[in-house]
Amino acid sequence: MTAQNSATRPTSIAVQGRAGSGSALAGLGVVAFSLTFPATAWGLESFGPWSLVAVRSVLAAMIAGAFLLARRAPLPARAHWAGLAVVAAGVVVGFPLLTTLALQTSTTSHAAVVVGLLPLTTAVVSSLRTGARPSRRFWAAAVAGAVIVLGFTLGQSGGSLSAGDGYLFGALLVCAAGYTEGGRLARLLPGWQVIGWALVLCLPLSLAGSVLGLAYEPAHLTAHGVIGLVWVAAGSTFLGLYVWYRGMAEIGAARASQLQLAQPLLTLVWSVALLGEHMSPAAPVAAGAVLVCIAVTQRVK
Repeated sequence: MTAQNSATRPTSIAVQGRAGSGSALAGLGVVAFSLTFPATAWGLESFGPWSLVAVRSVLAAMIAGAFLLARRAPLPARAHWAGLAVVAAGVVVGFPLLTTLALQTSTTSHAAVVVGLLPLTTAVVSSLRTGARPSRRFWAAAVAGAVIVLGFTLGQSGGSLSAGDGYLFGALLVCAAGYTEGGRLARLLPGWQVIGWALVLCLPLSLAGSVLGLAYEPAHLTAHGVIGLVWVAAGSTFLGLYVWYRGMAEIGAARASQLQLAQPLLTLVWSVALLGEHMSPAAPVAAGAVLVCIAVTQRVK
């Protein structure tokens, strides 16, 4: 992203940052994303799935709104609001809700491997949306990754897909749509403003959902539950995406995407360290194989 293709003042986008600082920022975003599933599992100790997602969105929107005000960010042009709505539906509402529902029956390590297919899913959706034509090697690696993930999920569920897997695959699709549209908007607006305005756009719906959710799913606060809620709101939903977009602006999307290949394996580590889950021998093998396939897709034209 460059200042010339931004709809805001040139000084609002960090285009001259050092490569080292850009890699550090993008890497911090990957670490934040990798903690999302364990933090969600903790949050479910205190909240129901619907109330957790709604309250998470409200807190994140309040943080984003304060940040936008502090930076005196201008309102997006009217032409951008439809795209922001797609980002909000996919990244702010759809992905958190579907993965939270999935984690009621799936372990975080299992979910991490399935969602490790997100970069490939995003590539497919982006190709359909933009008309890009990746190489045959790219699609061969994408199909191989899909086969590995499908084989893993079938093996873990005794030969049939579970309801949790259905939620996870749905989460892949809506998040890929949100990432694709967000990537398009990030060429017109600073990336951190894209997620910030998407969160603010969802605030009325999130507030209503919080009231209804807490009425039907009363909260039973625990230390883990509160920590989990705070992290998915401040860490995963806002801070993670903020530093990710800042880092991507400095080092470019291609280099930043390579750092995200470590995310599924990091989540597997967190699930064992923080949740005490037993890692299936197939989980790290599947995650590693998926990462190899993703790496191939990132390196071919």
